[in-house]
Amino acid sequence: MSQILKVLLALFAASSLWAADWLQFRGPNGSGVADSAEPPTEFGPQEVVWRASLPSGHSSPVLAGDRIFLTGTDGDELLTICLRRRDGRVLWRRAAPRDRVSELNRLNHPASPSPASDGANVYVFFGDYGLLSYDREGNERWRLPLGPFDNWMGMASSPIVADDKVILVCDQDRDSFMIAVDRNTGSVEWKTERPEYTRGFATPTLHRPPSGPPELVVPGAYQVAGYSLSSGQLLWWARGLAFEVKSLAVTDGATLFVHGWSSTGDRPNDPLPPFNEAIARHDSDGDGRFSKQEAFFPMMQARFGSYFDFDRDGFVGAADWSNTQARLAARNALLAIRLGGRGDLTETGVLWRFRRTLPNVPSPLLYKGVLYLIKDGGILTALSPESGEVLKQARLPGALGRYWASPVAASGRVYVASEAGVLSVLQAGAEWTVVSQNDLGEEVFATPAIGPQRLYVRTRESLYCFGEGNAAR
Repeated sequence: MSQILKVLLALFAASSLWAADWLQFRGPNGSGVADSAEPPTEFGPQEVVWRASLPSGHSSPVLAGDRIFLTGTDGDELLTICLRRRDGRVLWRRAAPRDRVSELNRLNHPASPSPASDGANVYVFFGDYGLLSYDREGNERWRLPLGPFDNWMGMASSPIVADDKVILVCDQDRDSFMIAVDRNTGSVEWKTERPEYTRGFATPTLHRPPSGPPELVVPGAYQVAGYSLSSGQLLWWARGLAFEVKSLAVTDGATLFVHGWSSTGDRPNDPLPPFNEAIARHDSDGDGRFSKQEAFFPMMQARFGSYFDFDRDGFVGAADWSNTQARLAARNALLAIRLGGRGDLTETGVLWRFRRTLPNVPSPLLYKGVLYLIKDGGILTALSPESGEVLKQARLPGALGRYWASPVAASGRVYVASEAGVLSVLQAGAEWTVVSQNDLGEEVFATPAIGPQRLYVRTRESLYCFGEGNAAR
């Protein structure tokens, strides 16, 4: 065999390892599914192809050709990082401007949103700056400052690339909106206001109907909606979600599955009286609003600043009261919605609802005719997509903690990572079984990414590339 042929064959073999890309949070259209991949099922020292130390961050890795992109922070720097897929070598890191430090929930991170890629370039969002794009060599292509944002828990929705646009949802306590920018220039093509939505953290997904133009599917507070990709025009909506929606929607092309969970949504709550009635009885200083000293029942006293005072001005006014009424009335739910309708689909398009043992953050996984949910406590539920019937529900032994990463799937397996770093591998199916459990020994907040023969897992300190045995080295 000639030396040239040997080189060509080696290059072909190497390129086949990263022939399949994983270009956004949770891979193809946010589905979490890599159809043709065969990642490993064990994750001991023998399966570590490489390990790269990283700055802190919660963003999930994306795979584009021979590159891996993710974000992080180092001190006050907002970083975009590019690694070589073959060996984890850091090829470049770029710092975004940072002229503000936003308020954050302690479980959030300034680098929570995951990057998105078109296969060559990368697009990143930081709540403390806005959108930026770099080419594969780290040259800045454009930047778009956004914010500051009014979300005391911090921003977390990831951008996606849809045709020639980069889409970003910016739901917040006030002035929520969604924008589409030209992926080549960063110029805003359209901006759609979302005044009916308060804070949210969900990443949009794309629905391509059998006929007709593509639609953006955007979950948010209390409802999910569909928008025209080309113009941002609202097309349809369905009510029935909880407050503070974090997970994205998944679809089989005909039916949409979307859920929301909040701490007060598992049971009915006593409704608040009308604002005018409450003011007439309990506004002792007569200024038409409530101070903390005027909180007149236990829940209001205990959660005045974190729940009732929505705009955080030190008082509860009519708008704050209305927001709290909506939050207390909302129920946790997973909805199955028939796609293809227009207008309000709440009564006509919702096929079924499921309300029990719903996740807080992890998105649902639809894989091989089964819908999977992972909830804190290691409760894994398998549902029938057709009816919402529970097929199997059980705890994952040895992985009973909290969950932030969403499940992903390939080669008949489902991969689920707990915050504590226990990676459970399941045989997919209505009667799923545990194939293996692997303790990585480091906390995991990011969702794993799947390559053809690889699994990439970001922990608090590192990015791991796992493959089958020493042959993967």
